[in-house]
Amino acid sequence: MTALPEARSEIRVRYAETDAMGVAHHATYPVWFEVGRTDLMHALGLPYAEVESRGYYLMLSGLNVEYRRAARYDDHLTLITRAASVRSRTLTFTYEVRRASADAEGELLATGETRHIATDKDYRPSRLPDDVLRLLSGR
Repeated sequence: MTALPEARSEIRVRYAETDAMGVAHHATYPVWFEVGRTDLMHALGLPYAEVESRGYYLMLSGLNVEYRRAARYDDHLTLITRAASVRSRTLTFTYEVRRASADAEGELLATGETRHIATDKDYRPSRLPDDVLRLLSGR
């Protein structure tokens, strides 16, 4: 079995990302997920800019976040992003947001998932090229 491609992103919760209680606002997590996807694509040698220059968009079709514990101002977080499902026209990425700690895993704060559909420049569903599918699926 092939391991799923994965990227780890280090994030420090900024003041602007928090509410009056110093807790990271729920709307910040999807922004962090985008950071994770971008880092994963770079780690695979396939930046989004290259995918788009080849005529494809990875449009968001679904988003889910499960909040478990609060991230707070100035916390150091580790975001783990994986390409969990890769099909010819659809992709699913999963996310774990963990508070950095001496513990190797860190405290799990949130999990999430985004689903994407590949389209051409006219926003019509389109099959991704085989080399892109291979990279994303870890083959």
